[in-house]
Amino acid sequence: MSPVQLTRTIEVLLVEDNPADVMLTREAIGEWKVPAQLHVAVDGVEALAMLRRNCPYESAVRPDLILLDLNLPRKDGREVLAELKTDVSLRSIPVVVLTTSQADPDIRRCYELNANAYVVKAADLDQFFRTMHSIEEFWCNIVRLPRR
Repeated sequence: MSPVQLTRTIEVLLVEDNPADVMLTREAIGEWKVPAQLHVAVDGVEALAMLRRNCPYESAVRPDLILLDLNLPRKDGREVLAELKTDVSLRSIPVVVLTTSQADPDIRRCYELNANAYVVKAADLDQFFRTMHSIEEFWCNIVRLPRR
């Protein structure tokens, strides 16, 4: 583990409209060994406003990692991903697509839009927690994230 990573809190933005998935993700991240702060946007419009620090999110923290659902109201995850990865000030933030879709066209499209990873949400609770711990292990312990 990198000493730099251990001395700071990892800021995670979860873009998810399902309250049950938000609750489970919050619980799973609460079990991480790496200190992490979870911020939640319930749709793509809110996520982009938070990331761009538009009113009323002027004091929003720049996340170290984004967990992005695809099927969102107002602006779906594909649109959010496309905007993030073409915005010079945001494109360096790693984006993990975290969705129920196992469709090859969705997977292909997300990688074409420069998603950093595509993870299918497990229907089984234990598997969901294992998946979230794997995300922690890789994104918080193995790779080096850019400084905010």
